[in-house]
Amino acid sequence: QVQLVESGGGLVQPGGSLRLSCAASGSILSIVAMGWYRQAPEKQRDLVASITSSASTNYADSVKGRFTVSRDNAKNTVYLQMNNLKPEDTAVYYCHVDYYERSRSTLESTSWGQGTQVTVSS
Repeated sequence: QVQLVESGGGLVQPGGSLRLSCAASGSILSIVAMGWYRQAPEKQRDLVASITSSASTNYADSVKGRFTVSRDNAKNTVYLQMNNLKPEDTAVYYCHVDYYERSRSTLESTSWGQGTQVTVSS
């Protein structure tokens, strides 16, 4: 089991920017991928962006060209730079990690952060 600490959410006007951070800690052998999901009220939780250990990235069509996901491998931290924010980006954003635990090095595991609120409104 690992712990994910998220930060950077808040209230921003349309067209503004925010940067989310998520730091993973615990008994981690290696990280396969880290990313961000979001969930708006009465909607399902959907992938926003992810980045693998090989630095391959994946983005939801709705955020391509506006959001950038990156990571600091030494700190086990993933970032989400969000530019040109729109009201439809309003949601709770959840950090996600796929990893191998030290004690179970052959079994991939998953953990979620507690979520951070992003509100885009004028």
